[in-house]
Amino acid sequence: MKINELSTPNFVLDLDALENNLKVVQDLCNKNNKELWPMTKTHKSTKLAQMQIDFGAKGLLVGTIDEAEAFVESGIKAITFPYPIANVSNIKRAIELSKKARIILSFDNVESAKLWNDELVKQDINMEYFILINSGLNRLGVTPEYSPNLAKELSQFKNLKLIGISTHPGHVYAVASPEEVSPISKQEVERMSTAKQLLQSNGFEIDVVASGSTPTFFDVVSDPSLDVLRPGNYPFYDNIQLSLDICKEDDCSLTALGTIISRPSEDLFIVDVGSKCLGLDKGAHGSALITGFGKVKGHDELNIIGLSEEVGKIQIIGATKLKVGDKIQIIPNHSCSCANMTSYLVGYRGEDVVEIINIDIRGNSKKPIL
Repeated sequence: MKINELSTPNFVLDLDALENNLKVVQDLCNKNNKELWPMTKTHKSTKLAQMQIDFGAKGLLVGTIDEAEAFVESGIKAITFPYPIANVSNIKRAIELSKKARIILSFDNVESAKLWNDELVKQDINMEYFILINSGLNRLGVTPEYSPNLAKELSQFKNLKLIGISTHPGHVYAVASPEEVSPISKQEVERMSTAKQLLQSNGFEIDVVASGSTPTFFDVVSDPSLDVLRPGNYPFYDNIQLSLDICKEDDCSLTALGTIISRPSEDLFIVDVGSKCLGLDKGAHGSALITGFGKVKGHDELNIIGLSEEVGKIQIIGATKLKVGDKIQIIPNHSCSCANMTSYLVGYRGEDVVEIINIDIRGNSKKPIL
């Protein structure tokens, strides 16, 4: 089957672009002696996670306990949770996983660590953890200056072993220009270096310094201060990454395939792709560089100006040869949320459909236990 023969709307994945994206990032990590532990919330797929491992990733950073369970069940042996877990039910599930794989925790407070230690003591199990450092996002983590205080408080928990520090410079997504990425990359490195130095001077061993975001990755991958890098968006990229000059249009492997269904006026197309495919957001932290609701691949004369649930409005701002019945591919603003709206991606090479990829760990897709 050819990609142009697919029903619409559909989610399609350019496998050549995907594999190139995985290779480029992995090669940079290898060249600079960095371990790659990609964030998997972008794709939520055991198939794609295994591809990342096969390319050379040493472990995975997960968004949910469901992701962790699915990956361990599929045979992956190293998982990090990027945030504190403070639900005893989830803690017990994660402890069970630690009997099958290496599970690394993350803390920025004593209360969640105590919940963990209480459960670990019952089973005489030890686990490793990172202290979370706030590198500017102001979401999770402590300041570098406070990190020795937290480390001292956490040292009371004998079943928890400190191995390092970690951060996510997610505020990079709120910049107003590509030129503002580099200063955030420098801030990321400086704050982690400060935290490591302060912790070591207070007697704590810091074996691993971990950080990651796709926009800052290319700036910091060669910095000797960092040991582990954890970008997430890079397998797919998206319109946000395009706006930051992080990638080229051909690098954007995930698109929504749609059909132009109407031309109500000379300057307007209607397409059968709406907010239930593309979402309405401009990224998790609101990119100031995004003005529309996605980018039509290969057609700069089109601007997606509005989305209803199942259809989209496309403004025609230049000469176009497109007509009703033609198919277009739309690069989503935020591919992480877009991929979570489907259970399957249609993988293709050139014009040929070659495989179906399950998005088998979608958010809230696991049957709840009552």
